[in-house]
Amino acid sequence: MDTGPAIEMVTVPAGTVTLSDRRTRRSWPVDLAPYRLASFPITQSQYAQVTAERPSTARGERLPVEGVSWLDAIRFCNALSRREGAAPAYRLHADGERVEWEASADGYRLPTEAEWEHACRAGTSGPRYGPLDEIAWYRGNAQEHVHDVGGRLPNTWGLYDMLGNVWEWCWDLYDAEVYGAYRVLRGGGWSDEHWSCRASVRRRSHPTFRIDDVGFRVARSAAS
Repeated sequence: MDTGPAIEMVTVPAGTVTLSDRRTRRSWPVDLAPYRLASFPITQSQYAQVTAERPSTARGERLPVEGVSWLDAIRFCNALSRREGAAPAYRLHADGERVEWEASADGYRLPTEAEWEHACRAGTSGPRYGPLDEIAWYRGNAQEHVHDVGGRLPNTWGLYDMLGNVWEWCWDLYDAEVYGAYRVLRGGGWSDEHWSCRASVRRRSHPTFRIDDVGFRVARSAAS
């Protein structure tokens, strides 16, 4: 059986993370069970192996895939799960936009916002898990283009590019009452200033939106 592209996963320990939103001045704690998260953002090579598509503006096998919408990322997760014989985590409705998460499924999925921040921090409490120029590609050092995954230092849990390079889609709605279907983006990108590349920064976009500094990485439940 074709098991699909090799995706290196790290087991992230259980913990509690406190999320915050500067716009609403709200903060809220989230308790997390252990889970697994990809060491790197999904690359163009991995995306093409699963979907036979190359949507990115820049081209390179180990560049993170970009130009992908939240719905593209959801479909990739399900397709990769099927290739590996796992139960898809998502059920897409006939309208092509409504998505339900089957929490008991063992397949690939997007991390929740809380999972993303907990993994990014890797036990640290500051705005970043290391000196920005050593851990991230951002406006100050990226020379106005995206870079191969893994080119900067990882955090202490072995996760690369959690800050900078490309923004990453998360599962969560940003604020349904105000922004409707908009989903959370985390991490900052290659064209962002240093203040956007912090563990706590939240952004949002419509689930059909595609741009050249937004990608994603995949997660699985710990038992998968």
